[in-house]
Amino acid sequence: MSKRDEKIALYQKAAKDLKLGLEDAFIQKVTVGLGPSIYNKDAETVSCSDASELARVRENFLKKKLGLTQEDDKLDAAIKEVCEKMGSSNRNKYRALFYALLAKKFGKESVYA
Repeated sequence: MSKRDEKIALYQKAAKDLKLGLEDAFIQKVTVGLGPSIYNKDAETVSCSDASELARVRENFLKKKLGLTQEDDKLDAAIKEVCEKMGSSNRNKYRALFYALLAKKFGKESVYA
């Protein structure tokens, strides 16, 4: 099993444990799309308590990657919703799952097709 396959399996298990309702194939596509960042401990997760990181998620993922044009407050509300869905006590908010939930929320799964 490759390192990437190990990460995908880890994320798939975490999604099931958190009951996020994400398909394994979609988790795999999002993980592959993140490239080598999944191997960096800091880049692998999203910190919901770091406002600058959440702003980067909004600007770089929601606006640039997904091409969303909604107002910042609507995008920030969606990010907050995903933070809550993944659980405040959950220290490992994996970026692959975080992005998958956001893509699903906005109906942008086709970006990873």
